[in-house]
Amino acid sequence: MNWTTLVSAETLAAALGQPGLVLVDCRHALADAEAGERAWQAAHLPGAGFAHLDRDLSDHAADASLGRHPLPDPAAFQAVLGRLGITPDVQVVAYDAADGALAAARLWWLLKLSGHERVAVLDGGVARWQALGLPMDASPAPAPAAPYPRRFDAAQVVRTDEVLGRLAEPAGWLLDARAPERFRGEVEPLDPVAGHIPGALNRPYAANLEGGRMRAPEVLRSQFEALLGGRRPEDVVLSCGSGVTACHNLLAMAHAGLPGARVYAPSWSGWVSDRSRPVATGD
Repeated sequence: MNWTTLVSAETLAAALGQPGLVLVDCRHALADAEAGERAWQAAHLPGAGFAHLDRDLSDHAADASLGRHPLPDPAAFQAVLGRLGITPDVQVVAYDAADGALAAARLWWLLKLSGHERVAVLDGGVARWQALGLPMDASPAPAPAAPYPRRFDAAQVVRTDEVLGRLAEPAGWLLDARAPERFRGEVEPLDPVAGHIPGALNRPYAANLEGGRMRAPEVLRSQFEALLGGRRPEDVVLSCGSGVTACHNLLAMAHAGLPGARVYAPSWSGWVSDRSRPVATGD
């Protein structure tokens, strides 16, 4: 097993029970933060542990300038990985209820930041798994391991000072994963200010999907290259509302053979924590 972006339900089902495979259930609902864990307790992919977006993949004790889902404390995240049975030599598969756009892609990114290459997201999530009639049960999570021995590569995380320093660049260096109406500033259900960071282009994460699954790599590559306008992926920053769905664009770019972009972790919620920062609206 050497899955580094996505894995199909069929491929994963054939590998169940193999040594060195760790599954992590990341189901999460913004409207009910405990719904995902309740669903995991009722039934999950065989042997899957559970990672909570708020408790395990974020640090809500952090300053508001770091956004609604600040990065977890490195030591605390290392302990979470150990609890899940994740060591540097295992293959990890993270999954969500459907498209992987919430916590599954976030866990994928955090593991990549930690130098863990063999991590993938289940394409189509639990929805496709169940549609195929594949097994779900209430089996126990894997045995815990020692805390993970690697910490985040801080160079791969974009901070606000870098964004401020790039505002004069031509549009397109920053891709925003939020829905178009939020990007344009027409509605804002979660944050105190509507709009987007000047210089951003809108790439809703939902555009990466077709029928609940990731689009073909060649389709994604064509779409992203049109937005990049000749830029290298390494020169592109990805954002969203709080640093979660931006990870889905990062996953899609990697799946398309365009790795190297970086995530602005505070994203829009962190940006507008200081009301003096500029805001753009419209397309």
